[in-house]
Parts: sequence; C-alpha cells; structure tokens
Amino acid sequence: MNHFETLEFDTILNQLADFAVSTAAKERCKAVTPAATIADATRLANQTSEARRILEHQGNPPIALMTDLDKILVLLGVDAMLTVDDINNVAAFIVACGRIKAYLKKAEFIGGEIAFYGNSMADISDLDEEINRCLRNGQIDDRATPKLHDLRRGMERKSEQIKAKAEALLKANKAYCAENYVVVRGGRYTIPVQRKFKNKIQGVLVEMSNTGGTCFIEPAAIAKLQDELALLKIEEENEVRTILYTLTALIDSHLPSIKINMEGMEVLDFVFAKAKLSLHMKAGQIRLTEEREIRLLSAKHPLLGHDAVALDFALGGGVQGVVITGPNTGGKTVAIKTVGLASLMAQSGLHVVADGRSSMCIFDGVWCDIGDGQSISQNLSTFSSHMTNIIDVLGQATDKSLILFDELGSGTDPAEGMGIATAILEELLVKGCLFTVTTHYPEIKDFAASTNGLVNARMAFNRDSLMPLYKLEIGEAGESCALHIAQRLGMPTHILERAREITYMGIIPAAQKTGNIIHVTPLEVASEPEKDVKMPRSQSFNIGDSVLVYPKRNVGIIYQRANGKGELGVQIKGSKQLVNHKRVKLIAAADQLYPDDYDFSIVFDTVENRKARRLMDKRHVEGNTVFVDK
Repeated sequence: MNHFETLEFDTILNQLADFAVSTAAKERCKAVTPAATIADATRLANQTSEARRILEHQGNPPIALMTDLDKILVLLGVDAMLTVDDINNVAAFIVACGRIKAYLKKAEFIGGEIAFYGNSMADISDLDEEINRCLRNGQIDDRATPKLHDLRRGMERKSEQIKAKAEALLKANKAYCAENYVVVRGGRYTIPVQRKFKNKIQGVLVEMSNTGGTCFIEPAAIAKLQDELALLKIEEENEVRTILYTLTALIDSHLPSIKINMEGMEVLDFVFAKAKLSLHMKAGQIRLTEEREIRLLSAKHPLLGHDAVALDFALGGGVQGVVITGPNTGGKTVAIKTVGLASLMAQSGLHVVADGRSSMCIFDGVWCDIGDGQSISQNLSTFSSHMTNIIDVLGQATDKSLILFDELGSGTDPAEGMGIATAILEELLVKGCLFTVTTHYPEIKDFAASTNGLVNARMAFNRDSLMPLYKLEIGEAGESCALHIAQRLGMPTHILERAREITYMGIIPAAQKTGNIIHVTPLEVASEPEKDVKMPRSQSFNIGDSVLVYPKRNVGIIYQRANGKGELGVQIKGSKQLVNHKRVKLIAAADQLYPDDYDFSIVFDTVENRKARRLMDKRHVEGNTVFVDK
C-alpha cells in the first residue's frame, strides 16, 4: 500500500505543485519526501517561514517561467544555432533574474537566508545588453552590425528603383493592363496584363490569376534589378545567420552562469510555492523535537477546509499508543489521518494547520492501514487485505516509527478479531514505536485502560442530536451509543433493560426447546443454571476490594457492588464515584486484606454516620439521620 496516498500526502504535494510557476519546480514539489534528520527538516521549515514573511510583506515574487530554457540548453550542447525566439527567451530569463534579485534585495531587512539568496545568482547583464543591442521588437536590428545596416539600406534603394521602373512601364502600357498598379508576386515586381495582350509586354510570366484572365509579367527591363535585389537578400540572410551564431556563442560562453541562475530560480520557485501553500491553508511552523513525542494543538486536516473541527492530540511522555473509540462517522479515521499527515508535512518542511506551540519528533517512517483495502484483482477479502498490509507494516516498523491502524481487527469473527487486535497492540508495544489505532472492540478499551503505555480516547457524540461532534477526547474510552440511540428512536423500555443486562452484566438466558418452541428463562431466576456459564466480570468485585481505576491509575476501594449498568462504587481519596467495571483492575481482594467480620463502615462512613447508626440500633431518637450514598 502507498502510505503517502492513503494519508493524502500526494494530494498535498499536487496542491503545492499548483503554486509553483516553472515546470522544474512543479516536478520538484511532487517529489517531496520527509527529511531523515531534525536538522534537515527544521532547515526546510525555516525556509518556508522566511519565504512566507517575504511574501506577506512584498507580494508574489517575479519568478521566471523558464519554459523553453531546457530545450535551448540542449541546442547549445550540440552546437546548433539559436533562433531569434530562442535568444529572446534567454533575454527574458535574464530580465527575470534581475527582477528577482531586486525583489530579494528589498526583503533583506526582513532577515533570513532566502532574502540574501539573490546574492548567489550570477550577474549576466553584459549578455543582456548585447542581446538587446542586436535584437529589437523580436527581430535582428538593422544596426546589429554595420554590414547588415548597409545591406538593408541597399535593399531598400534597389526596391524603390524596381518599383519606380515597374510603375513607369505600367503607365506606358496602360491599354494592355488589367489593373493600374504594380503587383508583387513571388517576391518579384510584376505588371498585371490582360491575357489577350500578354505578348505585347516583353518579359517573364511569373503567375496567372485564378480565372486565367490576367497574366502577371515581370518586365525584362527590371529583371536585372530584380536579380541584384535577390543577391542583396542572400547577403542579408547570411549576415543575420552570422549574428545569430555570434549571439549563440556568446550565450554558450555564459552557460555556467545561466545554469546557476536557473537552479536558483527553481529553488526560489519551490520555496515560495511552500510559502503560498502555507498562506492558502492558514498553516504555520511547528517545533521539531528530539523527544519521542507528538503534541498537536488545534490541529486540522488541511483538506477539510478552515471550518473543520480542531484536534488536540498527544503521544509520548510515557504514552506509547492511543486507542480511539466512538461511533461510526464520528471522525476517528480523520483524526488518525490528521496526525499522520501532519507528521509527513512537518518532516518535509511544510507548514502544518495547527497551533504554533505544537511539536513533533522525526520518524523513520509513517506506516498505516486505513480504509477498505479489498482487492478484486488479487482476490483478497477486506480482512485478508488488512492483514497483508499490517504484516508488512510490522515487518518494517522500528522504535522510531509512527504506526496508524484504522478499525484494527475488523472484518472477521469478533472474538478472533479482538484477539488479533490485542496481540498486534502488544507487538507494537514491544517494538517501542509510537502508534494510534481505532477500534470498536470493548475488550481493547479494557486492554488499553489496564496496560502501561496505552491510553484510551474517544470521539465525542451529542446525545441530544444523535450527531457526532468530531472532537477527540483523550483519557476516556468511547461508547458505541447504540443503546442510547435505540432509546431515542423509541425502542421499548423492557427490551433496552434486557439489552443492558446482557451487555453490562453478561446475563445470558438459558434456553430449553420443546418441539419447535424455544422457552427462555433468565439465569438469575432459573432453578438449575448452566454449569458452564461464567460469572460476569462486573459481579466479580466485592466490597473492600482494592483496585486501580484507569486511565489515571488511581487506587481505590470498592464500597458498592455493580449495579444494572455494570458500574461499581469506588472510593478514591475519600471521594465516592460510580465507575464502569471495564475501567477497574483488581489489586487485592477484600478477603486478603480484612478479617471476615470486618466493619467496612469504618472505611466508608463518616464519624457522624457511624455514631448515628449505633444510636439507631439502641433506640429511636427524633432527628437522628443516617446519610446513605446513592
């Protein structure tokens, strides 16, 4: 799988290329890859920032198009003569070099290497002056050489002589002519004679009219003058070729300087394209750090527009992996794509759509498995395709990699998929890479909550509107929201309550079949429950158990057994709260910590409550109150 395409980095590079002017810079934009070191990535990002400051202060730079310069270089390489158009293109490039140098000179007070880049471009103004002396208005100027000037003056005089002689002959033979003016045919002066009088005029038939009624005859009296003019034209063409060869040789002698300036113009075109992209995206430079971490503040996916919901995301500092859960279409995939794309962009010297306080380390690779990779041509199912890609990723991942897996373990039997997903997470932890995954498996949420180096995160969901909020909340596991959505849509209460029992307490009905009728009896009232039914996890905790509560790993004591929602009453630092059993891990059972007849009111009740209870056991006292936690 092409990870650049999966994370849409190729789309970003195409956008970058659109901001470049020259073909060479466009190709350079499309070939951008992440830098391997923090020094290189920081240098590239600093260039983008410097170019953006100049752009904001002085507007777009006068970058040369350089369309035909490569072709011209090839012609010079084979000693060919450049045409007038070729030389004009060289002259236009030299002018553009002067303009960009002046543009950068004005920007030197802003500071940075880019502003002083113009000083590295060669001065070839002498070549520009010679080209401008020889070429004028897209052609060789008469004064390019004294000889050319004399030849062209001679041609003008000779043309005037021929025209005057032809007009005199036309006037003298007016009775035979079809028109009363001299006509130029095939570059020669002719008299338009009526066909029936063609033998009346001595000369050479040059051309006939379309109807055949007119003959265009070059009079013999001007033939000699015409030949003299033709010779002058040949000499003029030879002189023009000499001038073009001379200019070609002069350009060739400046070739090293021209190449230096072309490379410089390409670099500037590329750097300012990055700056233009930054302005377009409203992006900025983030800090690159040696610490193995990602800290994104108010980050947005650059292809979703400025109205996208901002993302806060953190990895590192003891957290090696983030497990994101939440409802479908809630933005989980966009979240991990945003993280991966931000990493690729920052490492490539591009600005990121995030708060400038964000920071990120350098990765030796950003690997991912995102989206439906089903391949008809290779006859691979969705699950097989995902597994093939994940196996490839695991084979390449190192402790310096960033791994992104979407819907880990999906597309197969839930039990086996959950097992595979958990084993993959364990392998990623062993490899030491940073990673984030999305999943629907509740067991993986539990695994993340109880495993060092992992933390849960969820995509927020509006319970009132039943709409996702596209906001990532790190530290809490997401809910599927299925029961809540079913309730809002009118699911009968008794069905919902039964679903909660099965979901959170694991109370699965026992079934007996009589004929074609299945009788279902809930286990909690069955006289003889199935022996192989396992006690629900929520019911395995007892009052007095010492537990860890995730994700903050707070130590607490169970003061109330699980309710119908699978919530345990846990006292943490004197504060009582209800916690889903999936976030709770047993440290030590109560029977290992306390004697059988231990009075837990000493731990959970206030002094006032204990006194009130003892008094209540002895006699009735008006106003005596015992406060009970809900």
